[in-house]
Amino acid sequence: MKLELKHSLSLKLLRVVLLSALVVGVLLSCAQIMFDVYKTRQAIADDAHRILDMFRDPSTQAVYSLDREMGMQVIEGLFQNESVRVASIGHPNEPMLAEKSREPMVRATRWLTDPILGDEATFTTQLVGRGPYSEYYGDLAITLDTARYGQDFITSSVIIFVSGVLRALAMGLVLYLVYHWLLTKPLSKIIEHLTNINPDRPSEHKLPMLRGNEKNELGLWINTANQLLASIERNTHLRREAEDSLLRMAQYDFLTGLPNRQQLQTQLDQILGDAGRLQRRVAVLCVGLDDFKGINEQFSYQTGDQLLLALSDRLRSHSGRLGALARLGGDQFALVQADIEQPYEAAELAQSVLDDLEAPFLLDQQEVMLRATIGITLFPEDGDSTEKLLQKAEQTMTLAKSRSRNRYQFYIASVDSEMRRRRELEKDLREALTQGQLHLVYQPQVDYRDHRIVGVEALLRWQHPQHGLVPPDTFIPLAEQNGSIIPIGEWILDQTCRQLREWHDQGFTDLRMAINLSTVQLHHAELPRVVNNLMQVYRLPPRSLELEVTETGLMEDITTAAQHLLSLRRSGALIAIDDFGTGYSSLSYLKSLPLDKIKIDKSFVQDLLDDEDDATIVRAIIQLGKSLGMQVIAEGVETLEQEAYIIAQGCHEGQGYLYSKPLPARELTLFLKQSRRISNASTTL
Repeated sequence: MKLELKHSLSLKLLRVVLLSALVVGVLLSCAQIMFDVYKTRQAIADDAHRILDMFRDPSTQAVYSLDREMGMQVIEGLFQNESVRVASIGHPNEPMLAEKSREPMVRATRWLTDPILGDEATFTTQLVGRGPYSEYYGDLAITLDTARYGQDFITSSVIIFVSGVLRALAMGLVLYLVYHWLLTKPLSKIIEHLTNINPDRPSEHKLPMLRGNEKNELGLWINTANQLLASIERNTHLRREAEDSLLRMAQYDFLTGLPNRQQLQTQLDQILGDAGRLQRRVAVLCVGLDDFKGINEQFSYQTGDQLLLALSDRLRSHSGRLGALARLGGDQFALVQADIEQPYEAAELAQSVLDDLEAPFLLDQQEVMLRATIGITLFPEDGDSTEKLLQKAEQTMTLAKSRSRNRYQFYIASVDSEMRRRRELEKDLREALTQGQLHLVYQPQVDYRDHRIVGVEALLRWQHPQHGLVPPDTFIPLAEQNGSIIPIGEWILDQTCRQLREWHDQGFTDLRMAINLSTVQLHHAELPRVVNNLMQVYRLPPRSLELEVTETGLMEDITTAAQHLLSLRRSGALIAIDDFGTGYSSLSYLKSLPLDKIKIDKSFVQDLLDDEDDATIVRAIIQLGKSLGMQVIAEGVETLEQEAYIIAQGCHEGQGYLYSKPLPARELTLFLKQSRRISNASTTL
């Protein structure tokens, strides 16, 4: 807080000191002037007596001898003094022997001095003869004009008044400076340090002791203030500890330290609000322990409490995936998984919790096994409020316990069934490669310049022993999530390079192999080395291997992706961007990445004759590819009309059921040979 100047104590003190000094100076000056009045009057009387004494003898002689001429000479002598206005010599009862007068002096100060000193003053001395008789002869009288004395008095008074006031003001200023140096300035320093004190930690910044004030009132004040600040901090700390304790008691479980139901509701309200704005899913998992009552009865309630504490620690290990974790009461806990995209993410978390419980708890040298059942609800499908989601999650958990324990269950039966099937597929996928359930099929790619087959795209298929043919868009995401896509991807690269080598050896030397890379593969550091080794092992010529990447895979980490693509190109592989138009489709990233080909997604090709928007997108992609010097290939070509349209727009290659469905390697070999015979026959004709 900055002190306003008008409220400054120093300024107030300066005003008071100067005003007081001014009053004192004026009073002392007036007293001095009054004394000067007395001295001036005394000076007039002294001058008169001196003059009378000087002219007494000649005046006595003139009166004694009745010598008028001599008397006039004495009078003229008196009038040499300019202050003498009237002079006379003679006996008071007789005519004056000699006398003279003149006009009063003209002075500008008479209006002030006449009331003080009087306009004139008359003095008389008796003329007495000498000798034994001492006879009285008459009087010598003079009247002095006070004007000259008044002028000197005014000059002296002004000097006295001004000097007195100035001396008083100077003394006041000196006193102020002394006061300011000894008190006001130290106080200002103390205030400056007070403003730096943290209200939350008042004793952290102590007031420094001012040098020279260690034993006076200021030093005592500073020591007392520091003690007070320390006391305030201690009391504040104790108060906050009490408040925190009360808050924890109101919002947190006393045993485990986890948020209780009330605090969970507050946290979940905020999570649901954010998820609603971002249009994201939230999963609420209610974890109920199986037969926890029996554990308490078998061991003890103290052991049960220790078990709950150990379980809380295990649940906290999942905090990186949780938006909230709480104890609902008794043997029930709640986990909130925020910002998820698919229900399977909640299923993975639930299964991870159940897997963690497989390890026994060691308490007092005893192994205790815990089992739990988990009910799962999803926002916004199962409810749009905290209370609904928690209530339904608890209901689902209770229902699951009544049917079969040590499992998780979704509130919606269809979702629960889908998640279980997904879990089974994920488990089976880990063994699909070793069990020989994966195989490749190949779909031809046609060059529109001469309608020759110039390439094939390798497509992965999974023939499940129970579920039959599993679609790639189902099992590829599973493989990416559990990490099995890396060995599967390396197997695909090896099989396709081996097959391409066979086709080249059979005379199809211009044939090119297109392989899809998943996002996980693209960001795998070993991918460029693997591709380079395979091309060398199978003696594949440059640009005979075409690696297809998706837009979304590129944009997850465009810097790393660009580095890997450059390494892949140096190995001799072509780089194509797959499903173009369904993702970001930004010209800026197209220019910054080492791409050779753009592949138009089949969703645009299928309806381009009926949907003007799709036709516009197809035209724009073809023009964009041509302007960047890239080859453009369209997938999903199924009719001659579609083919004619994209050829007219300048598309370079096509792929789809119009030419062939995806075929196994043996069947595609026959198809390639047949196409070569037809091409040779056309050339002969």
